[in-house]
Amino acid sequence: MKLNIAYPATGCQKFIEIDDEKRLRCLYDKRISQEVSGEDLGEEFAGYVFRITGGNDKQGFPMKQGVLCATRVRLLLRDGLSCFRSRRDGMRKRKSVRGCIVASDIAVCNLVIIKKGDVEIPDVTDVSTPRRLGPKRASKIRALFNLDKSADIRKYMIARTFKNKAGKDVTKRAKIQRLVTPVTLARKRARAASAKKALEQSKADAAAYTTLLHQRLSEQKEARRSEISKRRSSRKASKKE
Repeated sequence: MKLNIAYPATGCQKFIEIDDEKRLRCLYDKRISQEVSGEDLGEEFAGYVFRITGGNDKQGFPMKQGVLCATRVRLLLRDGLSCFRSRRDGMRKRKSVRGCIVASDIAVCNLVIIKKGDVEIPDVTDVSTPRRLGPKRASKIRALFNLDKSADIRKYMIARTFKNKAGKDVTKRAKIQRLVTPVTLARKRARAASAKKALEQSKADAAAYTTLLHQRLSEQKEARRSEISKRRSSRKASKKE
């Protein structure tokens, strides 16, 4: 069985192949998210504690959390579940997955170091890989570098420098999301002032429309009254003749 050992603190991982069944016996009948003592896997892992995060069988089918069996099963999967990527809205598909219990027919088992031991694991704990990509959101950048709101987080963005096709050195960094600057505050004030002005203008237009409507209605009533009075006067004049 191949063990894919990862150490999140350094960002490194390494494949180790173990063929001794006695050493692998500690992994059997363990579920995903359970912890394994490193001493059971070998003396070189003394003091280490590993957590099982997944794996694949010999045919490449992945282990799925929540499937409490050590064999392969066919499940009807939908969008949002692991081991499935939807191509259309509402798409469902029956796929083969492994259970979350480690068995002897597992080819690759993924382990994460929870507790570090005394002896270094070569190329895993003794080497640190710098982060190529960092957070983009302003609050997460502050949390990563422990900054307060008064600090300029643009100086702490993780950048990478490379040479382009023309041979010039180019530095690239991500655009900061949700960054509050004087320009954004000015735009916010301008949007608020525009909304307030539009509201006042709509109220003034509504008042002017109401006034004009009352005026037109009163003019119509007055015209109607004058017309009725003219008819009555013409009727009286015809009767006298």
